[in-house]
Amino acid sequence: MNLIVAVDNNWGIGLGGTQTLVIPEDRRYFQALTDGCTVIVGRRTLLDFPGGKPLPGRRNIVLSRDAALKIDGAVVVNSLSGLFKEIAGEDPDKVFVIGGDRVFRQLLPYCTRAYVTKIYAAPESDTFFPNLDKLDNWVLEETGETKTHDGVNYAFLKYRNTAPLPPSAE
Repeated sequence: MNLIVAVDNNWGIGLGGTQTLVIPEDRRYFQALTDGCTVIVGRRTLLDFPGGKPLPGRRNIVLSRDAALKIDGAVVVNSLSGLFKEIAGEDPDKVFVIGGDRVFRQLLPYCTRAYVTKIYAAPESDTFFPNLDKLDNWVLEETGETKTHDGVNYAFLKYRNTAPLPPSAE
């Protein structure tokens, strides 16, 4: 399982339930990496999607504590064990955790790779992603070239977890 996230200099990922800075190339990168894959998302993050609907061209799994939640076009699971049962047998390289904060934090230990768009700015944020540079088992594998959009620099980074936990459906 992998994850994909856009973070700022402070590892901020959002303010008021939405991304603080939107970079079109980051959206295209996200689309290219996740198209045809399974994406795992929390209910609140799903509401920030266009129309509040599951992403097209992907198998959407919503991780929510709300056992009564039903979402057209998505599978809803209420626990990590339920999630792991749902993705059992899938190619782990084709499964992406896409947010939000709680889902990232719950699933980070199980992820093998993190595709991070690093935005070299520090907008106000109220939601943060763990700083992978400070976590012992995460190593920076690749740093893409620095690019600029509307005066904001960014780069695509790839991290690897040297000790991911195995998903367990027990």
